[in-house]
Amino acid sequence: MTNAARGSSVRPVVTRFAPSPTGTLHIGGARTALFNWLYTRHTGGRFLLRIEDTDRERSKPEHVAEILDSLRWLGLEWDGEPLYQFARAGRHREVAGELLAKGLAYRCYLTPAELDAMREAAKADGRPQVIESPWRDRNPEDAPAGVKPSIRLKTRRDGDTQVADLVQGDVVFPNKDLDDLIILRSDGAPTYNFAVVVDDHDMDVSHVIRGVDHLTNTARQTQVYDALGWELPAFAHIPLVHGPDGAKLSKRHGAQGVSEYRAMGYLPAALRNYLVRLGWSHGNDEIFSTEQAIAWFDVADVGKSPARFDFAKLADLNGHYIRQSAVPDLAAALRALIPHLPAGAELEQRFSAIGWDRVEAALPSLRERARTLLDLIDGMAYLSATRPLQLDPKASALLDAPARSTLASLHAALADVTEWTAPALEATVRAFAEANGLKLGQAAQPLRAALSGRTVSPPVFDVMAVLGREEALARIIDQTTE
Repeated sequence: MTNAARGSSVRPVVTRFAPSPTGTLHIGGARTALFNWLYTRHTGGRFLLRIEDTDRERSKPEHVAEILDSLRWLGLEWDGEPLYQFARAGRHREVAGELLAKGLAYRCYLTPAELDAMREAAKADGRPQVIESPWRDRNPEDAPAGVKPSIRLKTRRDGDTQVADLVQGDVVFPNKDLDDLIILRSDGAPTYNFAVVVDDHDMDVSHVIRGVDHLTNTARQTQVYDALGWELPAFAHIPLVHGPDGAKLSKRHGAQGVSEYRAMGYLPAALRNYLVRLGWSHGNDEIFSTEQAIAWFDVADVGKSPARFDFAKLADLNGHYIRQSAVPDLAAALRALIPHLPAGAELEQRFSAIGWDRVEAALPSLRERARTLLDLIDGMAYLSATRPLQLDPKASALLDAPARSTLASLHAALADVTEWTAPALEATVRAFAEANGLKLGQAAQPLRAALSGRTVSPPVFDVMAVLGREEALARIIDQTTE
């Protein structure tokens, strides 16, 4: 029976995201979680989280913690408590026992050496390496002593297994190419394709949305559903995320994990916006809110072609979100980011010394050119610099004798300013330049170097206003003498 026939009844929408805690949350996995979350919120259903921790050697508590933290940071809150697959091993063995009792599964006593020999023989003959176990129809009384059997599903060897996929369309797998699935290993541990079916059934999952690399797994899982007589969920296999070169996204393309993007200074709203556009679109809309994405998203609209991750586009989009963010929200994002940076403790001290009120005062001018939160932190270096400033080489070269003389005269003019605001300071410097036959840059650039120690900074009059009268005038006078 096909997926379409078995999954045709109307069911409440329940999706799940099921990461393995063998590493951090990959950016491709984050997009899968996002698609599940959006579809659930769009349909008013439930979004569940299952930690597939059956690989006991590689599954680590710290990876679990990182995955949960990354999902929360992305704003992808799940419904209910996470389910841990390893804790359900007893239930998996119970269902396997039911299949054995019904004659739909059998004990297989093939040894690892025999399995290897069968695969080598098939390879030598140019045949698919499909295991046809002699124990499928053999009398269990012939079992060799001392060999612990695995449990295999007794599947049809003729005909096809069909998957009606919401993204990929109808996909057909000849049963002759699918060997009898091992559902319990010889040590009693459930296999992935078996545990997933039992868990999805018990969690009432209605839609399985995952990467297209799981499509063959779906054929095997469909056979388990059929043997158990359980209703199939709807399947949607989304395309993979590739790097700019068209190859599958990997370490050589740069950052992979969500936590890496967080530490690079990306905002979760920007990352959500970018990820949802990888494989899905709504007309020509590029920038939209999460609320709009929820209203528009349907997994059936996801395309089949792999999506290419463009780091430059992500940075540009993040810059847009930074510019559109309210100053208090940006300050809060900075405070949340700092503990996740390598120099977090040092930055905590530095920002505390600056004072968060002054940080907020500096943000409006800094955010105009920033693409990440790290750009904001870098741009704020002038606030915490200690006198006398250490000039970078370009600033040092700029402050030659004529420039220092200009600064000395400017200092006198600025000392008379009563309203220490960016507009008033700009008017004073413009008037000074005009009175002395200078272009504005000939006055403003030495000011920038003296105030920030660099030749590039936020707008110089904003810098002066944020520093305050006393600090700004002191930095200027520091640079008027050799």
